Amino acid sequence: MDLFESLKQKVSQHKKTIVFPEGSDIRIVEATSRLATDGVVQPILLGNPTEIKQVAAEAGIELNNVTIFDYQNLAEDEAAEYVTALVERRNGKTDEATAKQWLADPNYFATMMVYLDKADGMVSGAAHPTGDTVRPALQIIKTKPGIKLVSGCFIMMKGDQRYVFADCAINLELDADGMADVAIESAATAKQFGIDPKVAMLSFSTKGSARGPMVKKVQSATALVHEKQPDLAVDGELQFDAAFVPAVGQKKAPDSKVAGKANVFVFPELQSGNIGYKIAQRLGGFEALGPILQGLNKPVSDLSRGCNAEDVYKVAIINALQAME
Repeated sequence: MDLFESLKQKVSQHKKTIVFPEGSDIRIVEATSRLATDGVVQPILLGNPTEIKQVAAEAGIELNNVTIFDYQNLAEDEAAEYVTALVERRNGKTDEATAKQWLADPNYFATMMVYLDKADGMVSGAAHPTGDTVRPALQIIKTKPGIKLVSGCFIMMKGDQRYVFADCAINLELDADGMADVAIESAATAKQFGIDPKVAMLSFSTKGSARGPMVKKVQSATALVHEKQPDLAVDGELQFDAAFVPAVGQKKAPDSKVAGKANVFVFPELQSGNIGYKIAQRLGGFEALGPILQGLNKPVSDLSRGCNAEDVYKVAIINALQAME
């Protein structure tokens, strides 16, 4: 069965409520109409109802079973509930006036809906840069206990091949602790997609073939993952060929349980991760699904501004899957 067909069947049983801050974007309107029609999730579109309905009507799209929420015209008591909750969550860092200003922004309002369990997850980014999606999530939802940072992975797919690449979207630099966090979260993401994780901590060195602070960082990160998740199949430092090609893995790291068999690839910093996934996508012909945000207490998904309605549809399914987990 196609990956997304199986995921769709899985999440459809739970009918998670997903909020979309960019409610009048035609791609969002088209995708949420389909999500509702297919019974995959219960979508909420934020925005002006007249504007959203006009966008849908002009495109011939039905919005049956799609909730339109006019967040800018709330009853006084409902608006006060959001302001009070945000001020409390910020624990003295944000006053009431600032909270009201933030909640006028649809991304902040949608994030608060997820925080207050009025929605199970949030999908944004079709019309906003990544920072506008991630910043409210970091300030309000925050990271999981024991995880210090949010990272972005891609599921790389071609035929029946599935791999996880991370971090390819968020953190410019990673120290050993950060790289270890990315590895642990990426392994968890892999499991959600039916991948039995074998995690390669990537470097330009394999098992001490080169030296230097960059190599030592990857070695330290690998040791931290072993300490935090002793049952996880993880090894490093490994060059990509040693991690991926069985014959090379056997030659360069003969005692490794991961070398030559890796399916989760953790890059040492954003530059190599971003370059790596785009090479696989453009030269290797892989579909790159993501970025999938990892490490948050509740699911927030970031779209590419170049996305289409099909991308929105798939990311919403992933968001609902994360909400289930």
